[in-house]
Amino acid sequence: MGTSSNSSGDGTKLIVSNRRARYEYELGDRYEAGLALTGTEVKSLRAGKASLVEAWVKIDDSGEAWLMQSHIAEYAHGNRNNHHPTRERKLLLHRRELDRLAHDVKTKGVALVPTRLYFRDGRAKLEFAVGRGKNVADKRRTEAKRDAERQIQRALEEHRRR
Repeated sequence: MGTSSNSSGDGTKLIVSNRRARYEYELGDRYEAGLALTGTEVKSLRAGKASLVEAWVKIDDSGEAWLMQSHIAEYAHGNRNNHHPTRERKLLLHRRELDRLAHDVKTKGVALVPTRLYFRDGRAKLEFAVGRGKNVADKRRTEAKRDAERQIQRALEEHRRR
């Protein structure tokens, strides 16, 4: 089997990326967590049938992390025991990381935002970041900066052609 265009040399294969997260939040520290999944969920992920648009990470009172509102489509060839597409999925993190994240969420008022879902060495992983929500002015500033960078790139390309 050939290499996919969304694989990298370090054994990771991207399933889905949450580009909206960079627009909505100022992202800080990033964490990688394993996912507790059923067999039909893994098969759907291998087919690339997932979305993180509405997803968020919750740390409950018992100190466990959960991926909420992520959508992993039902497996097409599954039977009546197929998974529910938006069920809560447990994240596998070290206790020290969980304690630090719970503290940050309670004291700093930040959100845990999923950014990427991928396979690393055959295991499904979720990358999420500690994010602080942007207000409208911040979003405009980010968009203006992106537009300015695009214009600079276009001008450089045009200059190189001459």
